Amino acid sequence: MLTPPAAIEAVLFSAGEPLSKKQLATLLGIKPPELAVALTALGDQLAGRGLSVIETEDEVELRTSADAAGIVKKLRETELTRDLGKGSLETLAVIAYQSSATRSEIDWVRGVNSSASLRTLLMRGLIDGKDDPADKRRVRYNLTTEALAHLGVQNLRDLPRAEELRAGTQAVMEEKAAADSALSE
Repeated sequence: MLTPPAAIEAVLFSAGEPLSKKQLATLLGIKPPELAVALTALGDQLAGRGLSVIETEDEVELRTSADAAGIVKKLRETELTRDLGKGSLETLAVIAYQSSATRSEIDWVRGVNSSASLRTLLMRGLIDGKDDPADKRRVRYNLTTEALAHLGVQNLRDLPRAEELRAGTQAVMEEKAAADSALSE
């Protein structure tokens, strides 16, 4: 059985994003004062290591420590100078040919989780993310002008067979939505 600090470390590591203290306490089945003690203990255990606990009034996140900034910066620079991999290019294509897409739409088309590819494309400034007007809980990704320059086109209409592929993709997405709707009835 994990100690509360170890459990917090595992949950924060796997989340990869800030969690509310309330949610964290609920997940661990502990009260807020116990959470505060466990967070302090975890912070003490991580001192001098490559990770640290970052806390706001309401949220907690596991991040690389300030001492590791130099080496992490080198890693990021290395990532940015590499060629885009197959997954990132596929993800870029899905976004380009749909004009914009959510992560779930990209995952559905590719058949795999696209989180790493999206991260790479965001870091390189080839895509940006904005709230989906239809559902504020989702992010809709769009190509940036940097991506168009990278692809050697001036606008999305210049992509090969753009209208044909966009129409085909839209038809498949509508069929899936209709099938999902029929299943839920």
